[in-house]
Amino acid sequence: MKAVWYTENGGPEVMHFGDQPDPEVNAKTVLIRVEVISIEGGDLLNRIHTPPARTPFVPGYQAAGTVLAVGAEVTRFVPGDRVVGFNWNGSHAELFAVPETYAYPVPEGMDLALAAVVPIAFGTAYDALFTYGALTAAETVLVQGAAGGVGLAAVQLAAQAGATVIGTASGLERLARIAPFGLTHGIDYRQEDIAGRCRDITARKGVDLVLDLAGGAGKDALVDALRGHGRYAVVGAAEGTLPSFGFFELIRKAMQVTGISFGRDMHTPRVHALLADLFTRVHTGDLAMPIEREFALADAVQAHRFVAEGHPFGRVVMRV
Repeated sequence: MKAVWYTENGGPEVMHFGDQPDPEVNAKTVLIRVEVISIEGGDLLNRIHTPPARTPFVPGYQAAGTVLAVGAEVTRFVPGDRVVGFNWNGSHAELFAVPETYAYPVPEGMDLALAAVVPIAFGTAYDALFTYGALTAAETVLVQGAAGGVGLAAVQLAAQAGATVIGTASGLERLARIAPFGLTHGIDYRQEDIAGRCRDITARKGVDLVLDLAGGAGKDALVDALRGHGRYAVVGAAEGTLPSFGFFELIRKAMQVTGISFGRDMHTPRVHALLADLFTRVHTGDLAMPIEREFALADAVQAHRFVAEGHPFGRVVMRV
């Protein structure tokens, strides 16, 4: 099969495109003939920070396509079914092998490019807001990095739940693009004081929940924006520095910090039911996810560079 692979950590330039062995199919495997690959933030972070477990290493979490083959113990799928698959690596290829519990049926008639971007973006946002963030309609959430895939998902889900949604983005033009998704207040993080604006919006109280999708140097401002006993969800980070919390910083604010890793639960019945609902809501137009650009799999270097440097609005996908 044709695939993208690398042997060492680094920038997009460490990736190569060429022939690699087809993945093995065991008793519980669903083998997907890939059509559309969603580039996830973790794909970039792993390429930079996580040494590959084996080389050559085929990156990528998530892709949509058609089932080509199934293992002897698979009961939920047959060849020809349209699915989205998740695995900790391997999506950047013509063939993607996933355990049956990490494959999700695509609704009849749904565009595979749209289906490919649903699970991680919307599932992560849902867990950060509700499963672990305990957000209610009476509360205020601050979404740091609201123009990305998880950010736009979070804005929509929080707004539809009745919460007040504050989102940050780079510039008034991007904030204006987010507004139709349910944004209540927008903050241009390049020009405005995030904590100061949040205190003004909340009558000096501070926000109830922070979703940190960007990491980096902005963490201190987000902590300042949070009310006492507030909740801080650590969701993702840009490619730069990774922030940390000080021991007394946590105590002084009496805040609850939760790390969000949706992938850890994606095999569970809870998540299967959640994703079935989210696929339906996206397919019917109740929820939306813009796809900023499409690349060919062979152009993965350019695609990853665009995600890292081009500030895409929504998601970026690759087609095989």
